[in-house]
Order: sequence, then structure tokens, then C-alpha cells
Amino acid sequence: MELLVAVDGSEESNRALGYATDIANATGGSITLIHAIEPDIYDAGGGEPISGSDRRERLVIDSLDAAEEHGRAIIDEAIEFAAERGHTVSGELLYGQPAKIIPEYAEKEEFDTLYVGHRGRSERTIEFLGSVARDVVERATIPVTVVR
Repeated sequence: MELLVAVDGSEESNRALGYATDIANATGGSITLIHAIEPDIYDAGGGEPISGSDRRERLVIDSLDAAEEHGRAIIDEAIEFAAERGHTVSGELLYGQPAKIIPEYAEKEEFDTLYVGHRGRSERTIEFLGSVARDVVERATIPVTVVR
């Protein structure tokens, strides 16, 4: 069984990876990690909408090199997280809007299933910003497990 886990460095994506490692260990499956980057605009601070007062601290116009470095750090941390749970995983950076590129990659590479974390943002926030997990579920052609 080929499992794909989207990671973003959040506690929710760690929970999704933990769940996927349990499934992979039980089934003899393999795990590939992905992290999607959009190098032009990068939110470097909390999960809530950006207010005028914290805009300078949270919104960073990022170079491609910096975005890649940050993405690799997220993947490296997730690889270590999986290793602590007894599973060796590989990781890859993707470029583009996460809600689009993750399901496209999953289909193209013929994974059996996809795991994503969900932050549980308010309905108002989801209306305004959207939900990557929801959009991935709507676009994916393979089974998706959303872990909270």
C-alpha cells in the first residue's frame, strides 16, 4: 500500500502522519511525505486570519530559496517524527497551490490513499480563506483521510 501524507509542520499534520505510520506499519505499506510551497507569499505566524496589527510580523514575501529551505525543514522534521514511530519515509517538495497540487500529485503518482491534517478553523475563517483539507477532499480521486 502506497500512502501519501501532506505535511505543513502543524500539530494536525503530525497527527495525520502518526495515523498514517500506524496504518503503514500494520499493512507493510510505504509513506511518501509532500509539502507544497507557494514561494511568493508565505504566512510565517499563527493559524488565525491576519489583522492589521500583526501583518508585519506574520506575512513574509519570500524568495524561492527561503521557501524551499523552510519546506525542506518541515519535511526533515516529519521524517524524524516518522522515524521515532519506527517508519522510514521519503519526502518531496511540490510547487503550487496546495489544494490543487496535492491531489494532482496523488493521482499522477498513483498513491492508494492520502492523509491530511485539518486545523479546525471556524466556519467564518473557512469562508474567507478556504480550507486546504476540504479542497483536497473535493479534488482528490483517491481516498482521503482527514485527521484532526
